[in-house]
Amino acid sequence: MPLKLAIIGTGPVARDNYVPFLALQPGVELAYFNRTPAAATALARQHGGIVLPDLAAVAAWAPTAAFVLTNERVRTEVGTALIEAGVPRLFFEKPLMAAAGQANVSEQDFVAAKAMLDLARRRGCETAIVFNYRFFAHTVGAKAVIAERAFGPVLNVTGFVHYACWSHCIDLLRHFCGNLAEITALGGPVSRRSEEIKTDAADVAAAFVTEAGAAGTLLGTAGADWEHPLYELILNFAEARLHLRDLDGSLEIYDRRSGAREVRALPAGRTRWDQYRDSFEHSAAAYLAALRAGAPPPIPAIAGLYELQAEAGLKRSIAQRRPVRLAAEFPV
Repeated sequence: MPLKLAIIGTGPVARDNYVPFLALQPGVELAYFNRTPAAATALARQHGGIVLPDLAAVAAWAPTAAFVLTNERVRTEVGTALIEAGVPRLFFEKPLMAAAGQANVSEQDFVAAKAMLDLARRRGCETAIVFNYRFFAHTVGAKAVIAERAFGPVLNVTGFVHYACWSHCIDLLRHFCGNLAEITALGGPVSRRSEEIKTDAADVAAAFVTEAGAAGTLLGTAGADWEHPLYELILNFAEARLHLRDLDGSLEIYDRRSGAREVRALPAGRTRWDQYRDSFEHSAAAYLAALRAGAPPPIPAIAGLYELQAEAGLKRSIAQRRPVRLAAEFPV
C-alpha cells in the first residue's frame, strides 16, 4: 500500500525542507493544501502530486498522515480541524503553537496545544512532531556515547541559545536530562530585533531543576550574531562532560575516567547548513519508516507540549517573579 501524505502549508519550510525529499521516496503519493492555492499548485507542478481545495478535501483523500507545516501562529487551528475531520495521523512542525511567533510563546499557546492533543487522543489520532535537532550527528553521537560509556546521571546542564533554535534546545534539554520540574526566570530589559526570525524579543535568563534532580541554566537571546554558534549546550555527568555546539557542529567529550578529550567535528567540505538540511531528511525518513512498520512515531507530539510547558513556565515566572512548578501549574 502506498503512503498517502498530505502537505498542509506549502511555504518555504515545506518547499525547502520536506517536499523535495518526500517526492523522491518510493511508494509515496503527495497531495497539497495551502490557503493560497497558487503556492500549492506551483509545488505540485515541480514535484508531482495533486492540489486539494480545503481541509475537508484533505480528509476525503484519506491520507496516511498529514504534515502540518503551516505558520506556527495557526498550527493548532489547522491541526484541530484535521483531527475533527478524521485524519488519522498528524506530523507537526515545531513549535506546536506560537500565536505571536516562536520567540514569544505564551501560556495560552500551551493551553491551545494541550486542548488539541487531548482531542487527538479522544479521536484516536496519532500525533508526531519534527524536532529535527535530535537527528543531528552530534546529538545522536552524544546519546550513543552516554549509553555506551555509562557516564552516570546528568548533574547539571547549561545552555546559550539563539531564539532561532529556542524550542529545539528546550526539547534537547528534556531529550538528555528528562522532564523539567521547576523553573525560575528573569526577562532582560532590552528587546532586540532578529531579522532571521522576524521578531522582537527580550533576553531570558532561567534556572531550573529536572525531575531527576539535575540543576541547569538557560540563556535565550535574539541578539547573538548569526555567524557565531547559534547554540551551545554543556552537559555535566558524574563521569564526563559533553559540549554540543551549533547546528550539528562540534561535539566535545571530556571523559574523567580515561582523562581523554575527544572532539568530533563537521566532515570536511560540510557546512552547518548542509547538516541542517540533512536533519530534516533524517527526521522525515524515520517517520516514514515508522508509518510503514506500523510503529509509534520517533518523536510523539507530546514532546512539543512539554516544550511549550517549559516556555509557559518561563513566562509565568518572569511575570510573577517566582519559581514555577511545571507539572502542578501546567499539567501535561
